[in-house]
Amino acid sequence: MKEYTTEFIRNIALVGHGGTGKTMMAEAFLHFSGATTRLGKVEDGTTASDFDDEEIRRSLSLYTSVIPIEYKNTKINVLDAPGYTDFVGEVISALSVSDGAVVLLDSVAGVEVGTEIAWRYCDAFNLPRMVVVNKMDRDNANFEKVLASLEEFSDARLIKLQLPWGERGDFKGVIDLLSNKAYEGDGKTAVAIPADYADAVEEARMELIEAAAEGDDALLEKYFEGEELSDAEIASGLKKTIMAGDFVPVLVAATGNELGVGPLLDKFVNLMPSPAESPAVTAEGKDGVEEELTCSDDGPLAAYVWKTTADPFVGKQTFFRVYSGTLSADSRPWNPKKGIEERFGSVNIPSGKDQTGVKVIHAGDIASVPKLSETATGDTLCSHDHPLTLPVPEYPTGLFRVAIIPKTQADSAKISPALTRLCEEDMTLDWYNESATRQTILKGMGNQHIDVAIRRAESKLQVGLNTEEPRVPYREGITKKATASYRHKKQSGGSGQFGEVHMTIENNPDEDFELSWDVFGGAISQSYEPAIRKGILGVMKDGAIAGYPMQNIKVSIFDGKEHPVDSKPVAFEAAARGAFKAAVKDAGPVLYEPVMKVRVTVPDANMGDVMGDLSTRRGRVQGTEAERGSTTVIATVPLAEMLNYTSQIRSITGGRGYFTMEFDSYEIVPSHVAEEVIAAAKAAEEEE
Repeated sequence: MKEYTTEFIRNIALVGHGGTGKTMMAEAFLHFSGATTRLGKVEDGTTASDFDDEEIRRSLSLYTSVIPIEYKNTKINVLDAPGYTDFVGEVISALSVSDGAVVLLDSVAGVEVGTEIAWRYCDAFNLPRMVVVNKMDRDNANFEKVLASLEEFSDARLIKLQLPWGERGDFKGVIDLLSNKAYEGDGKTAVAIPADYADAVEEARMELIEAAAEGDDALLEKYFEGEELSDAEIASGLKKTIMAGDFVPVLVAATGNELGVGPLLDKFVNLMPSPAESPAVTAEGKDGVEEELTCSDDGPLAAYVWKTTADPFVGKQTFFRVYSGTLSADSRPWNPKKGIEERFGSVNIPSGKDQTGVKVIHAGDIASVPKLSETATGDTLCSHDHPLTLPVPEYPTGLFRVAIIPKTQADSAKISPALTRLCEEDMTLDWYNESATRQTILKGMGNQHIDVAIRRAESKLQVGLNTEEPRVPYREGITKKATASYRHKKQSGGSGQFGEVHMTIENNPDEDFELSWDVFGGAISQSYEPAIRKGILGVMKDGAIAGYPMQNIKVSIFDGKEHPVDSKPVAFEAAARGAFKAAVKDAGPVLYEPVMKVRVTVPDANMGDVMGDLSTRRGRVQGTEAERGSTTVIATVPLAEMLNYTSQIRSITGGRGYFTMEFDSYEIVPSHVAEEVIAAAKAAEEEE
């Protein structure tokens, strides 16, 4: 592959709902441009983009692939992003390093869940975009209906850039309004527009010229004075309106069968911005001073790591985009976050699973480097004498939780490094140890997301993991004051053990634990206080009624007895345990459960169903917020009722609903629920 400088590079993310043809579009681009000799198929597992074993097994894109297309002296870095909701992190990563997006819509289904998600993130990144109504050769394809569904969903001003030449089985190619030509088949040769399309083309072309004139004051003046705009002027004005986000052009294709491929690539080259034309990015420099970076080889080095992968055969691969400066083989960039210098051997241009070594990566380009020791996703590489840190996009928090269990004893030692590696590669995964339940918890975007991560751990990291539903991290507490005493006495030859402790316990909302020493007259020596404290904390850690940690308890030690020979710390530790357990029984013990603050955003049509469902989950609705076509319900709901909510909200709303959740408070569990939890805990204890 030859060297491309900044102005001859285009970084374009293909996004949209699963099944709209993104992977086959990238495949068609490769074939059309002569990079491959035959067209791969998703169902055969032969596409350049879906090369991972798991992607082939599922016939589904799981990761973003970079597919560089060389066309008309331009390199188009096509980033093929997954369409399934669970893998939204890959979509965010792809959009964060792109200068433009192409949103694909199915010619029958129109706007779907994945379209809405992709569109929202395109808005968040303020990306210029195009819409491609794909699969126009499908039965029941309907261009106007799809366009109407998009107009209903978004406020964006849509402008037709192409019209379909026929529909369904009669789809021959595209009629291009910019060049005022028709392109049959893959679009290599232009022909005159068929006569029966003349009126429709004239009307649509007038709208296009008007939109293009809006992009440039000089053109607008010329247009209003009745002068004719040249094709070059129309293209120039149109590019400005697209980059400003004033208009979103709509194109048509059936790239799975290689119809309309050439005209699409022409639009990418002519109308999408190069990295040099994209807005400057703000990086954090030395001492927190912000710097504006324009995309130029002459600027200070700043490369953002947007993706890392691990493979037992290939090793670690680090994917980056250069925002400023250049990176070459054998260079030694600085990683300010890790405080280390990384050594580059080779630098490569990735194309699916293949890598092509190059000498230098220019500003704006996307490349990969193997075997970096410390650098992870989200890091910046720069020069040591000019440290810079590029912003990391915000990723949604995974709310689908599973408990992780090692398959074998050998796997248990490898759990922590394996989960850490998985979370370094995927910013929407997270893991932690839950002390209340003594479980290792993995959080992701959904069932399929977690399943892929577990399989990846097994195939790529050689760690066998099983999953189970996580236990709720309940807490135990008391509601009233109680007093108890306990004598520990043990005589078994030799020196015995003796200790007696009298204590009062009560609820203390201000602190998790407080111990006061109120023994008068030296009934027991205060030297035993640490042992007594240890005994009480031991019970609090393991729980007194259902095996969950205790909280908010104040203990007063007010009396006891000791033996001049047999008293020792271990005896008072045991006595404290016994006295504390006895006191808890009389102190109105209760279970506390974590209650979450939940924000559920759903289409208006589903609001009633969602509110009804939340009430069955013991939820308390706090209020609602209305937005265009959707409503956000704000409620507090016990965590125990939210364990499978990711699947449930998708089911209720056809995948269009989503929610966020954060800890709010601990509240007492209703008695009928608490009885079930305590009974289950006792049953589990008996099994052990």
